[in-house]
Amino acid sequence: MTTNAAHPPRLTVALTFDHDSISDGVRRGDLPVKMSHAEFGVRVGAPRILELLADRGIVSSWFVPGHTLVTFPDSTAAILAGGHEIGCHGWFHEDAADLAADGEQAMIEQCVAAVAEVTGEAPRGWRAPYWSLGPRSLELVEAAGFTYDSSLMADDYRLYRVRRGDRHDVVHGSRFGPEGALIEVPVSWALDDWPHFEPSSTGDRDGLSAPSKVLEIWTEELRYAHAHAPGGLLTVTMHPECIGRGHRMAMLERFIDTASALDGVVFDRLDNYVTGWQSAAD
Repeated sequence: MTTNAAHPPRLTVALTFDHDSISDGVRRGDLPVKMSHAEFGVRVGAPRILELLADRGIVSSWFVPGHTLVTFPDSTAAILAGGHEIGCHGWFHEDAADLAADGEQAMIEQCVAAVAEVTGEAPRGWRAPYWSLGPRSLELVEAAGFTYDSSLMADDYRLYRVRRGDRHDVVHGSRFGPEGALIEVPVSWALDDWPHFEPSSTGDRDGLSAPSKVLEIWTEELRYAHAHAPGGLLTVTMHPECIGRGHRMAMLERFIDTASALDGVVFDRLDNYVTGWQSAAD
């Protein structure tokens, strides 16, 4: 279900998927059990998700690390065959805050080239692994030609332009820079499957929430956005190795059904929504 310009939707829901697979584990040198958990995403989770989306006529956005893109070409092809967007998500799911600027720039350029090779066009969207950014990350993303980023949390249902050159000092306070060209598609930890369902490696989060709890959170966010943010965008972030488990897929089906039953709700790709937002803003 995509947006009809003649009848603007009351609310657009974007189902987005971070297709990390084993990229993070390769970088870290994970042991076999953790690697197998990650591999579940590409072997089982992604096909289940794509089948559900095809059955419901929903297009979505996938943020794919370069390693996943080139290591699992059949999965990449299946995403494209379903009419879904592919955006960038690092190469080995790197934490940008740990990278020097020149290394980060080279990684971004490598990701852009890989997506362009498989899709035939440059990617429009960037999502930082871990939603972690270094001081120059978004400047580099904008310079690389991306239209939008989806890593920040300063809004919920409305897009906004990313500022450049913010300065914060404990003595002199904060000074905010001007807006740049890069558009922000805001995200939220509460609308991400991982913090709810996956235990933290540091032990500060139990994970393994009951799907009913997560469904309540996502559904109430959906209803609030529908009631209070006409024309807005609700972005949900998921990972195939996480949401792809059967009991969680059942929850996702119920969430989709609830959204579909609300008047004026559509599902769409982020790049499509961003294009409409740009047109209205201009």
